[in-house]
Amino acid sequence: MMRVMFLSGLLAFVLDQASKYHALLVLDLERLGTLPIYPPYLVYQMAWNRGVNFGLFGSDAQTTRWVLVVLGLVICLWVIQWVRKEVLARRAVISAGLLVGGALGNVADRVIHGAVIDFLNMSCCGIQNPFSFNVADVFVFAGAFGLVLFAGSKNTP
Repeated sequence: MMRVMFLSGLLAFVLDQASKYHALLVLDLERLGTLPIYPPYLVYQMAWNRGVNFGLFGSDAQTTRWVLVVLGLVICLWVIQWVRKEVLARRAVISAGLLVGGALGNVADRVIHGAVIDFLNMSCCGIQNPFSFNVADVFVFAGAFGLVLFAGSKNTP
């Protein structure tokens, strides 16, 4: 089952980093700022996130950067250890991999760039969302949600 978690985590990590590479270097979103894709439902809107979700607790301090790197790594190691000890359904193990891969994608951004690359913005129904997020955030959320849904079910022989 560890192989399943590793593969789902690797897939999440690679897709996240590829999407950020495309946004930052191919589309040059840092220079453009915004790029309407399917407005208002999907707009690429560049943001450097130095905090946690939605920039909360963000600062330019190096201490914050490295505390968040260490926190991300600790969470990943805890999830990996938990999966190794438990007998979990395949869906739960895949969910754990998605969470770990997404978290490591954001950790890599903090190490390489000093902040997380956020560029996806979605609004709807007359409500303008000012925040951007990234593919890693989607994987972290989906992985955590999947663990809540599937961690109680066990694999059967």
